[in-house]
Amino acid sequence: MRKIAIASMILATLFTHGVIADQTLAMRSGCLGCHKADAKLVGPAFKEVAAKYSSEAGAVDRLAAKVKAGSTPGEPLVWGSVAMPPSQASLDDIKGVVSWVMTLK
Repeated sequence: MRKIAIASMILATLFTHGVIADQTLAMRSGCLGCHKADAKLVGPAFKEVAAKYSSEAGAVDRLAAKVKAGSTPGEPLVWGSVAMPPSQASLDDIKGVVSWVMTLK
C-alpha cells in the first residue's frame, strides 16, 4: 500500500510540475490539433522544432512569443505556408509547452 501511495505522489508531482503537465497543457491548448510530436501534421512536428531550435540561446522565449502572437507565412520562425493563430494561453503556460517540446529532440 505504501508503494502505491509513493508512486501516486510521484505521478502527481510529474503531472502538476513537469513533462506530463506540459504535454497535457499542449493537448488542452489545441496545439495537438495542428502538431504531432514526431510527424508533420498542419504544422511541423515538435521533434523538428526541437532539433532546429533547442541549441539556440533564448529559443524558449522567442518561440513562446511567436506562439502567443501567432504567425503568417513569410515571417521569421514560420514553417511553411499556413498561418498559426495566436494562442489564448498565458505566456507562462506557453513557455511550459515550448520547454516540453524542446525535450523531444
